Amino acid sequence: MKENWQQQLQSLLNCDLKTLYPLARSLNRKLEFYVGPTNSGKTYNAMQKLKEANSGLYLAPLRLLALEGYEDLKASNLEASLITGEEQMLNEDAAHVCSTIEMLDFDLDVDVAVIDEVQMLDDIDRGWAWVNAIIGCPAKKIIMTGSVNALDAVKRIAAYLDEDLEIVKHQRKNELKVLPKWTALDKLEEGTALIAFSRADVLKLKHRLQKNYTVSVIYGNLSPEVRRDEAQRFREKKSQILIATDAIAMGLNLPIKTILFTTDTKFDGVSKRKITVNEITQIAGRAGRYGHFEAGFLGATRRDVLEHIKVEFEAPIRTIKPPFKVKINANQLEALAAHIKTNSLTKVLKFFADNMYFSGPFVAANISSMIEAAKIVDTKINLKLEEKYLLAQAPITAKSNIIIQAYDAYIASVIKKRVCHYKPSITLPKKAITQRDLLLVEDEVKKISLYLWLSYKFPELFPDHDKAYILRNSFNSFIEKSLRGSLIQEEMPRKNFPKKTYTDHKNEKNDKKNYKPRRRKAI
Repeated sequence: MKENWQQQLQSLLNCDLKTLYPLARSLNRKLEFYVGPTNSGKTYNAMQKLKEANSGLYLAPLRLLALEGYEDLKASNLEASLITGEEQMLNEDAAHVCSTIEMLDFDLDVDVAVIDEVQMLDDIDRGWAWVNAIIGCPAKKIIMTGSVNALDAVKRIAAYLDEDLEIVKHQRKNELKVLPKWTALDKLEEGTALIAFSRADVLKLKHRLQKNYTVSVIYGNLSPEVRRDEAQRFREKKSQILIATDAIAMGLNLPIKTILFTTDTKFDGVSKRKITVNEITQIAGRAGRYGHFEAGFLGATRRDVLEHIKVEFEAPIRTIKPPFKVKINANQLEALAAHIKTNSLTKVLKFFADNMYFSGPFVAANISSMIEAAKIVDTKINLKLEEKYLLAQAPITAKSNIIIQAYDAYIASVIKKRVCHYKPSITLPKKAITQRDLLLVEDEVKKISLYLWLSYKFPELFPDHDKAYILRNSFNSFIEKSLRGSLIQEEMPRKNFPKKTYTDHKNEKNDKKNYKPRRRKAI
């Protein structure tokens, strides 16, 4: 009996990923990789192929890019649906779907699928989603787009799958030049983007520069809607200077003439380190958008930073090396839990990461964010393992008290099968005074995103999708307004905003006009 148990466990722990996606294996797929730098037209060409197909799928790294793909298809008079974790616009007549990559439906076969920004397969937290999509996406033709550092990785995965791979190389359409001298902050040209690597540094630069320039800002904690609006202001020349983190490195097409790094170090979640050639290249590629400028320029606001940029920019691109990360699926989860006799999600995830063996160049992903969430759900009684696994995938951040408190309350609703109505944690003041004030509102928007995500997973328990959507518009408008004003940098002791329901009757009509219902037929 013991030997049989051990044999069954070993069988579970030895996984051939190809077998997990039978529909993809039945389609005799053709793989194509459109490889090239930013500003080479690879994504544009991939989307043209998608538009020509009878049915298709666009898989984006960000909700913002999924929306842009959806709007692009609609502008070309193609019926389409949009599916993200917190937003679904479903059209029963549509043969094309745009979605974030984690929302890929492995049971929906199409003629052509575009997997964008495939170099993201090396991402420490989300890389598994690209690997799973390459292996399991059920499309007759898979078109991947990405930078040259992913070329060897794509070749390795294609060889493992024993599927044909065509490499289509793209060249940058105009020149990218490194500036010979560093640029002072009081001598910036219109159309310049300044790069920092933290929210605090972006806001410090904004505070300093807005006395002499009109500025837009983009950083990761902002909602996709606000990032899009800030990008639009810069695109329409309503702002002269863009200040951004590396959030602009992916997908945003902006009329940037010059990119200037304000620092050459970043905190990567583990330690503070120098930025690499791959990071510099990806960001710098946004400079000199074709059709707007004859060339793009790359520089820095400090002499020492410029020296590092010059050295790294001329260095060879660092290729992505195996093994490539993959994530446990629901069936593996249940089977492993049964064998090791536990209902602890944390234990199962750690057991999976430590013991799983895969055929081919793969390894179990160390999903740190999911493990953080798993530790929370494991403290709750009366939750099934499958419920824990689902809740652990929710979009949360342990850094925000607002989010963690909401997460606890929402889990309680799932356990008790009790309807949970959306209630804001804060009431908006007339304006944000400090950067901390702004952060509270940014976190409230993330709380709304969490509620919207749950409204699709448990629609009967979280019914206030439409109300949350309207309120998100109001909070985003407040953030936009605050970013255009002045914020005190010093973090003065301030009380949280009052905890009562927020209503803005003045803007309510406009918000209702602008909100999109969660499920609707596209006309």
